Amino acid sequence: MARRQARFTAQDLADDPRLRDHSPDLWRGELGDVQRGLLTSAVRCFAANGFHATTTRDIAEGVSLSPAALYVHFPSKELVLFEIIRVGHEQALACVQHPSILGVANSADRLRAIIAAYTAWHARHHVVARVCQMELAGLTAEHYDEVLELRHRTNEFFRDAVARGVSDGSFAQVDVKRVTRAMLSLSIDLVRWYRLDGADSPEQLGEFYADLALKLVARDEPGRRTASG
Repeated sequence: MARRQARFTAQDLADDPRLRDHSPDLWRGELGDVQRGLLTSAVRCFAANGFHATTTRDIAEGVSLSPAALYVHFPSKELVLFEIIRVGHEQALACVQHPSILGVANSADRLRAIIAAYTAWHARHHVVARVCQMELAGLTAEHYDEVLELRHRTNEFFRDAVARGVSDGSFAQVDVKRVTRAMLSLSIDLVRWYRLDGADSPEQLGEFYADLALKLVARDEPGRRTASG
């Protein structure tokens, strides 16, 4: 999407298939319908126009409300952004810490499940995920630090999964930090281009990226270099 080169109206965004995903399913159950609608509208606005170029009028128009109506539910535009980014990071981490994944004993199978789930989550919620990655600069210092702690927890979880396989001999003696960064980049960068109406479903893309991730840590064979070599 050609963002920040032209501003998109609420009607443009509502009709754009590139902004259709399952992000509305992420909002907390205790929020009312209006709050949830405002968050969904804000996600589209922030993804298309950027946080700073988006006005409260843009967000409110997406749910047919007056600009002042937003402040009844969210004291500021920044708090709308923070709610989106915080929830996105929390839910992405929760999806890979599901008991069904944590209960996998084999290191390779566990890493495969983690990458597949993380990739599928980002594809299924690619519009929220795009905002989570691209609009961090719009947060206050306090809110940024809170999100940064969630990002550190996610990174550490992935590093532990790779380090575990290196330690038990399932994986090659790779540079854990570098390989982990590559795996995270694979799963996250898809938010730049993914569409639900594209060729691959979230699950298909998750399995494909899981295969790539395991190749990064595969034990060396004659004539093939490892990720650290």
